[in-house]
Amino acid sequence: MSMISEERASDSPFVESVMRAWTIAEGSTVRPAESHWHMVLVRVNGQVLPLVVGSLPTSGVAHWGEGAEILWIKFKLGTFIPQLPAKNLIAKETLLPDASSKSFWLHGTSWELPNFENADTFVDRLVKNEVLIQDPVVSSALKGHPTDAAPRTVRHRFLQATGMTQNHIHQIERAQQAAALLRHGKSILDTVYELGYYDQPHLTKSLKQWVGETPAQIIKSNTSE
Repeated sequence: MSMISEERASDSPFVESVMRAWTIAEGSTVRPAESHWHMVLVRVNGQVLPLVVGSLPTSGVAHWGEGAEILWIKFKLGTFIPQLPAKNLIAKETLLPDASSKSFWLHGTSWELPNFENADTFVDRLVKNEVLIQDPVVSSALKGHPTDAAPRTVRHRFLQATGMTQNHIHQIERAQQAAALLRHGKSILDTVYELGYYDQPHLTKSLKQWVGETPAQIIKSNTSE
């Protein structure tokens, strides 16, 4: 094992989850597409790198080096920083300028570096100072609630707040659901039927694009654990 990690839920309506990890050795893994953006703090070789990491439109490979401590704050869809629109962050890592060894600059203000325990309090301060906001149109649409906004407006709001279209997000989430079903013992054909794929090749194409593995690979890796 080249990385040890732990994850927790969040009480903040703006945060999906908080995770931290320690890298024991260099390593890499296939990573799925990700519709959420993250704030990431990497501590390595006596330095702290505060990053804003945008959503990832397709699967890929994640690499890491040895001896790093990493904190990820995963934000709920529809939450974004107006100064850093999500549509400009797709598949990018944006390094935030340092204010000191214990803080960084964002929106013209110095912010103390958060940790695994106080990440929610840190986010609350960002919200209170209107550095971080949540788009109600996007949040309502994702919950399946009707909105009075025109389709063109909804599309623009999704791109501004998430960097992706609503359909793109749906395709990623459906593939993640399919992978979860397969890992829990659901057959390939039952997964196709349950999630509305056209056929097995359609499921395979979706999983390769959004999860990075075929149905057979997911089943094999699950049974070998």
